[in-house]
Amino acid sequence: MEEELIKLEGVTKEYPQGEIIIQALRGVDLTIKKGEFVAVMGPSGCGKSTLMHILGFLARPTAGRYIFAGRDSTTYSDDELAVVRNSQIGFIFQAFNLLPRTSVLDNVILPTNYTPGANYEEVRVRALQLLETVNLTHRLNNYPNQLSGGEQQRVAVARALINSPSLILADEPTGNLDSKATEEIMDILTALQRQGNTLLMVTHEKYLSNYTDRVIQMQDGQVVSS
Repeated sequence: MEEELIKLEGVTKEYPQGEIIIQALRGVDLTIKKGEFVAVMGPSGCGKSTLMHILGFLARPTAGRYIFAGRDSTTYSDDELAVVRNSQIGFIFQAFNLLPRTSVLDNVILPTNYTPGANYEEVRVRALQLLETVNLTHRLNNYPNQLSGGEQQRVAVARALINSPSLILADEPTGNLDSKATEEIMDILTALQRQGNTLLMVTHEKYLSNYTDRVIQMQDGQVVSS
């Protein structure tokens, strides 16, 4: 029996907006098993980004339970959440979010700066291995503005993997890329799944769901199909 990595039970997220309360998520139930590659789709404002923030420990649910790797996230202190977020979650963003005045290699190494006891030489070796995986060993000393969009996103993928996370969250990872770079990124993500990684990808592009195991469809803060 496949092991669950993520289980949401009746998760609700509310945000105050002036005197109004916005319900971004409404009683979401969801299970994701280890090793799955899942796409999250739906119209703008349906709750996709809020779901991503909850799963990545960037926000806490207003109500309901989020169980990650067998532990209820409500039992984590803020400090514990920060450790889990850095060590267990890998983020890939549409805008790449690379440090502009930092080399490719150091951008990949960056998350380990917040990892207690990290050994620099071991981290550097892993970063080099990851950059080889994404075919960027010839760009180690370049800066982000010297790279194409596809190359920048490949750096971001390597950075997301540096701490060997349990979950990779990709928010519109191909949104700023042309078709060739999109195919390269999706091939890398599917290769990561074959290696046993768990991935969740938010996308507006329906054809990209062909790369995934299943699609979670959202509307008005609810999961309407999964």
